[in-house]
Amino acid sequence: MVKSRPYVILSAAITLDGKLGVKNKRTKLSSKNDKIRVHKLRSEVDAIIIGKNTVELDNPLLTVRHVKGKNPVRVILDSLGTIKSNSKIIQTCNKVPTIIAISESISNKNLKRLQEYPLEIIYCGKTSVNISKLLSTLSRNGIKKIILEGGGTVNWSFIKQNLIDEAIITVAPYILGGKNSISLVEGSGFKNLTSCVKLKLKKLQKNKNELILFYKFKL
Repeated sequence: MVKSRPYVILSAAITLDGKLGVKNKRTKLSSKNDKIRVHKLRSEVDAIIIGKNTVELDNPLLTVRHVKGKNPVRVILDSLGTIKSNSKIIQTCNKVPTIIAISESISNKNLKRLQEYPLEIIYCGKTSVNISKLLSTLSRNGIKKIILEGGGTVNWSFIKQNLIDEAIITVAPYILGGKNSISLVEGSGFKNLTSCVKLKLKKLQKNKNELILFYKFKL
């Protein structure tokens, strides 16, 4: 059976207790060596997907900088098209291929604003972005491999629909704790281990005090 969507790799750095960071505050967990590894991975895929909240919090470039290689297409999940015009993503979309995935609920004002920039707009869903439909569209446009660098909410959206093939997770030597810290996966979660997603550990790397875990999803 031919897969109708790209191969999706979940990429993230977490604390020992599974946190991405503190709520509403950017948290840098990866070491310099791990950043180099991540940028090399970016250079080997066709696209990167993140959500609007990550754009607002981190204001990332999502480019390849620490190694030589091509920049992947940047795909932003932004149902209402509220990404700020002064964000690095918008300010560099004339240099780096950029897609904004929106829903039919976007206002005319936001749509017209986005249409002023040299980026691609993909309608995908009525009130929120239909991720499965978006991945099919990206596949038809020649995108075969994607990194998901989302926050906990976006990660859950992909996981609950079985839309991830592989996970590469760096475990950093920190413990954050706190009920307001953001976990690798947020959302409502699965009811039990029987219904949850199963993974298989394929490889383990040690980078000083960091562990890099390579998992395959059992689809």
